Amino acid sequence: MLYEGTKLAWRAISRNMLRSFLTVLGVVIGVAAVIAMVTIGNGTTAQVKSELSRLGTNTLFVRPGQWGPGRASTEAKRFTDKDVLAMQDQVSGLRAVAPINRGTATVIAGGANHSTSVIGTNNDYLIAQDWDLSIGRQFLPNEDRGSQAACIIGQTVRKELFGSADPVGQNIRVSNVACPVVGVLAAKGQSGMGDDQDDTVIMPLKLHQRRIGGTTTISSIILSAQDGVSTAKVQSDVEGLLRERRKIALGREDDFSVNDMSQIAAAMTGTTMLLTGLLGAVAAVSLLVGGIGIMNIMLVSVTERTREIGIRLAIGALENQVLTQFLVEAVMLSIFGGVTGILAGLALAYGVVTLLGVPFAASPTIILVAFAFSAAIGMVFGYFPARRAAQLNPIEALRHE
Repeated sequence: MLYEGTKLAWRAISRNMLRSFLTVLGVVIGVAAVIAMVTIGNGTTAQVKSELSRLGTNTLFVRPGQWGPGRASTEAKRFTDKDVLAMQDQVSGLRAVAPINRGTATVIAGGANHSTSVIGTNNDYLIAQDWDLSIGRQFLPNEDRGSQAACIIGQTVRKELFGSADPVGQNIRVSNVACPVVGVLAAKGQSGMGDDQDDTVIMPLKLHQRRIGGTTTISSIILSAQDGVSTAKVQSDVEGLLRERRKIALGREDDFSVNDMSQIAAAMTGTTMLLTGLLGAVAAVSLLVGGIGIMNIMLVSVTERTREIGIRLAIGALENQVLTQFLVEAVMLSIFGGVTGILAGLALAYGVVTLLGVPFAASPTIILVAFAFSAAIGMVFGYFPARRAAQLNPIEALRHE
């Protein structure tokens, strides 16, 4: 009975190929959107994890204010040079302590100019960020103290200002500061958030504070723990030190945050996974729309083929056989839409992730779920028209014109 029902269903579908394709178009779009969104989201999450892992598992970020949803940090007191010295002297197990101030400025060399990110820090920044120099050197002690200007530039800045020429020893102007280039950073490429990490200029913190930022405070600090030292212990020691220095009373909330890479990675991947789930859920709504489209067309098909159904019932066909025929027809349409949607979704996702430069991370589970869901839509939305066809009165159906 199922075999006969399948043959009859395929014959009915093939008679109206264009209408059948338009019928399943909603399912195709829905499945393709779900597959594409989830695959792109998984690729983005994998890219974020990969970028964060490059920073190492022993890195901690210290920032003023409590960071998170609904938590403002703009009013929190910033750090000072004494806070940095206290961490270097009183917190054991640290490999690097890098104070950081960030800004944006136009850099000029000869007739070329370029707007870029300018970071004020010290040599520990290269250690904490695991960043090598392709040519040149780090800051000398007198440069680190701010008594002499010096800059280290990224590969993007080098390309914009000097092309393929060696910039070491050349002078650039950062805002209104004349600064000799002493080194060039090794290329890192884009971050997980899409930022160009090579589009930067690094200068000593003191010089940045005095000539670029116009402040004596520090906006954030990056810490790197020694190999084998627990970041949880370092985090606890830093929090205790800062609470003492900032005179935070017992029981009161910290006005700063200390986060290690695992916490930051969990927060960022959690966010990308949540967004992926939301986008997938929104895309899945179109599957329901596609199911409704199948039901509507199947109802039209029942009306058009009323006389045919009456003849089948009159010559001895059972209600279950008619029910099976129309139900199989609906399921075949939805399965065809599901397979086509899967192929279209994978192709779309591959094109997008290639364009974005993130990994192609297709999920077999999502593909199976989308396929099963499309088949289930055919059964659910095809049952009512099929049952209506099976319950037709043969005599009334034969009178139908």
